[in-house]
Amino acid sequence: MRVMPELAPLHGPLVAKAVAEALAEDLGLAGDLTTNATIPRDATVRASIRARRPGVVSGVAVAGAAFHALDPTIAFDVRRADGANAEPGDVIADIAGNARAILSAERVALNFMGRMSGIATLTGRYVEAISGTRATIVDTRKTTPGLRAFEKYAVRCGGGMNHRVGLFDAVLIKDNHIAAAGGIDKAIAAARAFSGHMVKIEIEVDTLEQLESAMTHKIDAVLLDNMTPDTLKKAVTLVGGRALTEASGGVNLETVRQIAETGVDLISVGALTHSAPVLDLGLDFMD
Repeated sequence: MRVMPELAPLHGPLVAKAVAEALAEDLGLAGDLTTNATIPRDATVRASIRARRPGVVSGVAVAGAAFHALDPTIAFDVRRADGANAEPGDVIADIAGNARAILSAERVALNFMGRMSGIATLTGRYVEAISGTRATIVDTRKTTPGLRAFEKYAVRCGGGMNHRVGLFDAVLIKDNHIAAAGGIDKAIAAARAFSGHMVKIEIEVDTLEQLESAMTHKIDAVLLDNMTPDTLKKAVTLVGGRALTEASGGVNLETVRQIAETGVDLISVGALTHSAPVLDLGLDFMD
């Protein structure tokens, strides 16, 4: 069974800004020509957002913000909260109010929810695949530009956890950093000297020899890149709990269980955000 981490909501100003930009992109200078031409200004409707495929819900508040941006009086009643499972036909939210506003905000609302729910759904599949192991599924920085906060929130809705948010909140020394710095020892020493006491340091290694060198330093985590399950087991033993171990590379739904059973703490999966299919959702008017 998928265990949900506590969900901290997306910040209101962040949501409002993203929704405003998406609506501006869609409505342009002239507004919704079709709706304004065919629907009376004072017409009202009732509608529901429903799942058309099974999945995990994410982005309900963002969808609500899209409708309220065009008409704050629209009633938006949530039936399936973020993190909940939805089956085909399940109502996620009921909407009532001005027909023009609902029609004009529909696509923006569904675009956000479909993208975010797709990520949550795929994350949930990875989390279920490693159930019973000690490992945690985490995301990466392979996100859609401008939507990272939304996509990482969706990962949490699916039961996963977030890696660093950006380049600014943790040190991750990768192979190119090591090459440019002149080796593992120099890279770690420079990072430790530069970073404050609150900043965690992780280093990427490709071999057990590199890992042995890295573990002579005080580090918080080690990224074990593209290692076979047998090598991962040896790496976990070598680290011996002195740092968090993260497996990365070659991870998919067919391999993730075997990787988790090596004893690693974290498994980072870029596909959660760069390859998740959109969850099919629809907005249906009621008679």
